[in-house]
Amino acid sequence: MSCIEWPLSLTSTARTFFAAVLAMPVLLSAAPPATLPLQIVDQAGMPLNDAVIEIARPAGDARAPVFRWRNAMAQKNLAFVPGTLIIARGTSVAFPNLDTVRHSIYSFSKPAPFKIDLYGRDQTRTQRFDISGTVALGCNIHDQMRGYIRIVDTPYAARTDGNGLGDIDGLPQGTYTVTVWHPRMKGASGEWRGKIIATPGKRTRIAVPVRPAGAR
Repeated sequence: MSCIEWPLSLTSTARTFFAAVLAMPVLLSAAPPATLPLQIVDQAGMPLNDAVIEIARPAGDARAPVFRWRNAMAQKNLAFVPGTLIIARGTSVAFPNLDTVRHSIYSFSKPAPFKIDLYGRDQTRTQRFDISGTVALGCNIHDQMRGYIRIVDTPYAARTDGNGLGDIDGLPQGTYTVTVWHPRMKGASGEWRGKIIATPGKRTRIAVPVRPAGAR
């Protein structure tokens, strides 16, 4: 890098000012990643709860996914809590039983078919998930129980709340491929995929096609 020679006529204050101006592009380029707020709605514009949002990694980003929530899905009041859980590929999920009755969890999903034998209140079982995708869960004793585990390879993932809102943390500004999964999504894969321009601090709204509630 060449050295800048200041004219002798410049005062020290002026030199400081021009040095700050020259440094501005460097400072701007070093701005830390921010939070990308998103909202997922259905084709009628209604907020979609429990949708999973995934953003493909930027080139060169190889860090392991680390999420704020625990890798745990409880059985409480004859339901899976939470009903949808996002985990990183290659990690395990704890299944604590908080009910007074016994449960036997199973899945026939291709990424991780498994069966956990009956276990009772205040007992916990664990299961490891090594393949990306969606695992649908059930209970051999209580047919009404349904849950979903979404196994991802990216650190940029979130689950929407009752207002369809989900925030992706640590994502630099740019254009990205986004995948939205929901159990009522139309299509065999249960996924919607598209491009978004990520502008941290500005909420992006995404409309996806889903089947009516209660439809199979």
